[in-house]
Amino acid sequence: MTAAPGRRSSTFTRLLRHGFTDPSAAERLLDSAELSGVRNDPVLLEALGATADPDLALHGLVRLLEVQPDRELLDTVIAAKPLRDRLLGVLGASAALAEHLARHPGDWQALVTYEPRDLHPGVEEFERGLAEATDPVALRVAYRRCLLSIAARDVCGTTDLAETAAELADLATATLRAALAIARAAAPEDAALCRLAVIAMGKCGGHELNYVSDVDVIFVGEAVDGADEGKALRAATKLASHMMRVCSETTVEGSIWPVDANLRPEGRNGPLVRTLASHLAYYQRWAKTWEFQALLKARPVAGDLELGEEYVAALEPLVWKAAERENFVADVQKMRRRVVENIPVAELDRQLKLGPGGLRDVEFAVQLLQLVHGREDRSLRSGTTLNALQALVAGGYVGRADAAQLDEAYRFLRSMEHRIQLYRLRRTHLVPEDETDLRRLGRSLGLRADPVTELNREWKRHTSVVRRLHEKLFYRPLLDAVAQLGPGEIRLSAGAARERLVALGYADPASALRHLEALASGVSRKAAIQRTLLPVLLGWFAESADPDAGLLNFRKVSDALGKTPWYLRLLRDEGAAAENLARVLSAGRLAPDLLMRAPEAVALLGDGDGGGLDPRGRAGLEQEILSAVGRADGAVQGVTAARGVRRRELFRTAAADIVGSYGTETQPAEPDQGALVERVGAAVSDLTAATLAGTLRAVVREGWGDMLPTRFAVIGMGRFGGHELGYGSDADVLFVHEPREGVEEREASQAANKVVSEMRRLLQISSADPPLLIDADLRPEGKSGPLVRTLTSYEAYYRRWSLVWESQALLRAEPVAGDEELGRRFVELIDPLRYPTAGLGDDAVREIRRLKARMESERMPRGADPKLHTKLGPGGLSDVEWTVQLLQMRHGAGEPGLRTTRTRAALSAARAAGLISEEDTQVLDEAWVLATRVRNAVMLVRGRAGDTFPSETRELAAVGRYLGYEAGHVGDMLDDYRRTARRARGVVEELFYGA
Repeated sequence: MTAAPGRRSSTFTRLLRHGFTDPSAAERLLDSAELSGVRNDPVLLEALGATADPDLALHGLVRLLEVQPDRELLDTVIAAKPLRDRLLGVLGASAALAEHLARHPGDWQALVTYEPRDLHPGVEEFERGLAEATDPVALRVAYRRCLLSIAARDVCGTTDLAETAAELADLATATLRAALAIARAAAPEDAALCRLAVIAMGKCGGHELNYVSDVDVIFVGEAVDGADEGKALRAATKLASHMMRVCSETTVEGSIWPVDANLRPEGRNGPLVRTLASHLAYYQRWAKTWEFQALLKARPVAGDLELGEEYVAALEPLVWKAAERENFVADVQKMRRRVVENIPVAELDRQLKLGPGGLRDVEFAVQLLQLVHGREDRSLRSGTTLNALQALVAGGYVGRADAAQLDEAYRFLRSMEHRIQLYRLRRTHLVPEDETDLRRLGRSLGLRADPVTELNREWKRHTSVVRRLHEKLFYRPLLDAVAQLGPGEIRLSAGAARERLVALGYADPASALRHLEALASGVSRKAAIQRTLLPVLLGWFAESADPDAGLLNFRKVSDALGKTPWYLRLLRDEGAAAENLARVLSAGRLAPDLLMRAPEAVALLGDGDGGGLDPRGRAGLEQEILSAVGRADGAVQGVTAARGVRRRELFRTAAADIVGSYGTETQPAEPDQGALVERVGAAVSDLTAATLAGTLRAVVREGWGDMLPTRFAVIGMGRFGGHELGYGSDADVLFVHEPREGVEEREASQAANKVVSEMRRLLQISSADPPLLIDADLRPEGKSGPLVRTLTSYEAYYRRWSLVWESQALLRAEPVAGDEELGRRFVELIDPLRYPTAGLGDDAVREIRRLKARMESERMPRGADPKLHTKLGPGGLSDVEWTVQLLQMRHGAGEPGLRTTRTRAALSAARAAGLISEEDTQVLDEAWVLATRVRNAVMLVRGRAGDTFPSETRELAAVGRYLGYEAGHVGDMLDDYRRTARRARGVVEELFYGA
């Protein structure tokens, strides 16, 4: 039969045409004694070519024929198309089942009977198939024999995906019953003591099982009448454990599948078997949201079914109240994110089940909607994903087109999962990488032209659909509830829309629906774009502590900018803009208030030419402001322009801070809290300095033209001088001047005082822009002293009258505006005061400590909790800053690194100089950063400054979100703050007070 050299045999060519990848090996198998009589039979080759893997099918057939006692199988295969299709279909899809047939040559008989399409076995038929199995090995053989028939119907298309999954669940039910019977037979005395119910969970409970999957169960036990409950539970636990081993343990026939009881109360740490009362008590008091979600699929399958039904009936009311729990939607979505985060990076792109756009996304989306609306609509209470999805469509909870796409994608992805598992009968959800495996997989799904390419294309298409729809599924019908619908479309009822909004965290669902109607109703292009944007925006709003505010603010911005051509285009076309806007509008009052005063600043949120959210440097800001002042008609107009720039840049800084703190779908939250603090401090300080420089120029230009009769400088103090301003900080300053040559001191002093007065007035004029308050109380003699002094006057005062607290305050002094040379000379004047050559004497140290103690006792607001006061409380800003400043005054003369106005830089320099340990440095730095972050958060959330945590629930939750705490964890936030501050106070006691 060998072909001439250089020519392939006609059989070789036919085999290639029929899909064989190794025709040479196939020819050898066809030449084997078992097939010699039918090697050229076209019926056989056609049937082999129709399988997922003709090479695998032929190899399996020859192995099976080798162990047959006669020709009955071969004759039947050639003569009977039903058997031929089923047997070869299984052999071409599953090496594991081919191995089973080779070990059990007679089991092919299970495939002989042809069943019409509408006749499918259920639990009873499978129980009959397992009836003779009285030990674990026999049970495995019988299980595989039943599995053969399921696989045959599946690969031949006699059953669809849903029917196959249901048959697998029914076979699992029958198997659990058989395993429990084996356990009972082994311990009849235990069986006599107890009632034991086996509750299927997960895919088995949902009647949608895979070929190879953990079978999730929960056990419920009760004592029979007259039996001791403790003994009965111990007996039930032995039976349950034995039943699990019967299914899970590896024998000469392998295992069936693991039985997993970890969904029970307390997981693997809890008792394996509980009474119904114990289960109920746990779910009433301790259960988390995900545990109620899991109970959606609970179904009694084995043991005492009456007890199982009592279990389901008792827990059902709790399941359907789960959506009323605080942070319900957030908890479900957080659970989904955690699943994705735990996928190894190398597997993420191949994960069919858990990856983005995978099966779990569909299941979570459907379950979320069931839990929200199933309270009122009992038709939604199905444990089967596809049935539940259809019920959601029928009730108008999900759009028909979206549901159809999701249904198609879910069926395709589940079919992929089935075929992957069927090959080796191994539990896996990873798409293979090997070309041969991908080819078999593609062909098994009917993709024959170019199986690998077609498979990858279809797989990516369906995951893309799921990724796009799974969250929108929850939000889009809210828009349909207020929009004009086409014929045949079912509207989400007002009650259902309200349920969904309440579940999302909206406190005023009626107002939210009005906003949605105003934004999305009508047939205009604007409304159409809004309908595209809003489902996604609603999800982002829902992740905040105040979704109502987010939606209201979005409506205000949209009303203000709705007629501009670029606004909706920006949100639709620039990936970051819409999400950034959603975060900013729902994070608190400050950023939306700044935006509403000039809504065109929305452009900053995009990734195009709007400037982005990166803070601008001092030089660029000053140049813009001075140019605007130069073009202005008078000081009032000039300062108005400067304040407009300040408002826009405050918004840019706040928006960048919010986005960096919350993170986005493409960019995680900034992990370095210190970097966030420094970014805000530097940006606001630079902006304040540039605003003062512009205001000074405007005042001088209007009153004196190009030159003031005296040199004039503004010295930043406090947080301003330290580049640590927050959103709500005043500008602490000193004013210094020096008469120009030939100008009398009186004239110079009058001019300087007029400049200061005008600057303060113009920066506080009521307008759309936030005022900038100038505070000069740190000047010599405080409020009693003159607002502005000459450099000579400062020198005389400091030489004669200066107190230690004034030297301490000068540690933060830095020129910020005006005459640079004068500012430099002022710094030279004060350096010996703030960094004394001889350090600090004991009296000075005692005085600083006395002042600190007095401030703690006298300045703390009445009724405030000192442990949560970020400025004056123990371990707060004052503690850290005074400790650092004491080190600066003691050692600054000899340690150049300590000569800085910035707290964190000085702390780092003290560590480098060996003045403080690494551990103590970290403790103080962490406390200072956290306290500063809290103050920034309070200003962002409330729109006004505050030194302690808000008392209002939503505001407190918003502060928590800004600080990185998930919904429902404000208690953790407060505990963490107290702990951090307490540790810092311990360091302060040692370093500052010398305790």
